[in-house]
Amino acid sequence: MAVASKEITRIMATDCGSTTTKAILIEKKDGEFRLIRRGEAPTTVEAPAEDVTKGVLNAVGEIEDLEGRKFLKAGEEGVQVSPDSTDGVDIYMSTSSAGGGLQMTVAGVVKSMTGESAQRAALGARAIVMDIVASNDGRLPHEKVADIRRLRPDMILLSGGIDGGTIDHVIELAEVIKAADPKPRFGVGYKLPVIYAGNKDAREPVKEELGEQVELKIVDNLRPVLERENLGPARDTIHELFMEHVMAQAPGYPRLMKWAGHYVNGSWKQVPIMPTPGAVGKLIETVAKNENIEVMGVDIGGATTDVFSVFRVGEETVFNRTVSANLGMSYSVSNVFVSAGYDNVMRWVPFHMDEADLRNRIRNKMIRPTTIPQLLKELIVEQAIAREALRLALVQHKELATGLKGIAQERTIGDAFEQTQTGATLVNMMTLDLLIGSGGVLSHAPRRSQAALMVIDAFLPEGITMLAVDSIFMMPQLGVLSEVLPEAATEVFDKDCLIRLGSCIAPAGVNRKAAVLAFVTITKQDGSSIDLKIEPGKIHVEPLGVGEKVNAVIKPAKNLDIGNGPGNEWIGELEGGVVGLIFDGRGRPFVLPEDDALRIEKLQEWSKALDIYPERFIALEGGE
Repeated sequence: MAVASKEITRIMATDCGSTTTKAILIEKKDGEFRLIRRGEAPTTVEAPAEDVTKGVLNAVGEIEDLEGRKFLKAGEEGVQVSPDSTDGVDIYMSTSSAGGGLQMTVAGVVKSMTGESAQRAALGARAIVMDIVASNDGRLPHEKVADIRRLRPDMILLSGGIDGGTIDHVIELAEVIKAADPKPRFGVGYKLPVIYAGNKDAREPVKEELGEQVELKIVDNLRPVLERENLGPARDTIHELFMEHVMAQAPGYPRLMKWAGHYVNGSWKQVPIMPTPGAVGKLIETVAKNENIEVMGVDIGGATTDVFSVFRVGEETVFNRTVSANLGMSYSVSNVFVSAGYDNVMRWVPFHMDEADLRNRIRNKMIRPTTIPQLLKELIVEQAIAREALRLALVQHKELATGLKGIAQERTIGDAFEQTQTGATLVNMMTLDLLIGSGGVLSHAPRRSQAALMVIDAFLPEGITMLAVDSIFMMPQLGVLSEVLPEAATEVFDKDCLIRLGSCIAPAGVNRKAAVLAFVTITKQDGSSIDLKIEPGKIHVEPLGVGEKVNAVIKPAKNLDIGNGPGNEWIGELEGGVVGLIFDGRGRPFVLPEDDALRIEKLQEWSKALDIYPERFIALEGGE
């Protein structure tokens, strides 16, 4: 339940990330909530501290030093919540993905049907899905057992079968889980939570298999019939078990949970700790609803990359979230390299680097996750890796953000193993209105134009899309704040969090004969006009500040689409940002030149157009 704004004027919120713990102080001044101060410190969930609260105290302590006021309790550890005192704050809240967040394995009879329904349920409950076990996933039973044991999930969601259908395959999956006998990552002597959300006729057999070995919870079927998903009961139970079992066992979390809260009518009221991805997703949903637009957001962290989207489907809007658990910029950076490959990473680098040297630099980042690039060469390579992490995360998001699969024909579960029909992705880059980037590599990029080009290269927006970045990576804290004090979260998001980079204008389609992809006429507020051309293979930036708007007429070449259909003229407003209007003529689909010399020439040309890096790096081998 939301709290009236008059009750709270001082807010402290922290986000315990896998690498860094961030704290923000928000206060109400002159009738509006604004960000006052920010502090950060290394996360301390691992040895030697093994207590997440140490990092929180250090981050809040930095705010104390900067503000010259007391926000920590005197004589004991904790954040001081004291509405009747000039010290402390009125409310303290936190999000967390430290220790890897909520890590789950999901199981379903058919991977592309109930398996994906289970995955959507877990992701909707703010979990990281480490593996999908299915009867038809191509692995032998002993391989499935070995993978479950190796991954050591915090929780398992077992689903499969429509109500009234066959139960054999569901029981086989239960037998696999029983044979694996998985042990939780945190805590000793307690049973691993397993949620069964499959065919109701299999409840008793599943209970017989797993009842004594795990903490079994039985909820309504995820897919009671082929044509309908019922994800709510499973999501609620996942969240409940996460707070009761997993968080209670993680180092320092019980104390952190006691700290988070505020006083209501003299009584202490706790504010639940929200997993970081869920908090960011909550904020993305709020933005889409408030502005009635289609929004996509990406949060690239040290261990995971999360993608969120809100797209219209008919008269409704659909929210989707995916977590790429193996794609991150510190703990998971080696996984990015393995998934993308040397060639894909190096295609974004305008100089040669030996593969062994690149591998060693990536390994150093993995084992020293809090380090940042010291040389321009290292920054360029890190941002190349980030492009691939973002690109791969979007691919995974498109694959999961689909309509229901397998509903066009009647068949038995046995027939379903052969089904190849898939639902179409709901992600439409042409209709996307706003693309938000968050996470250290984007929020802390030395130049905002670097963040803009990383997002454009990875996501390849089509038509006209506003690009934005989380200024200092505080979307998670604002997400949890939106649950308690939505007006405060909205005000700070608009005024202090979101940095509008500018509109990206990118014609989509194929016309290899066109010497000009689109003719553009811009009319400014003073009545003056500018004529521009979007040329093949080139990027042009037209300066236009934050909040400034111009009227534009864009006439694309034959077969090319700017948002009104192939070849059709587009008339409307374009909004600027700290980078300006970015006219991208590199093509959709986008293909880098295969010739190495031409590729490097093009990368340097685009860098110069957007003022990405100092020009001197062009003349230096490796950008020293």
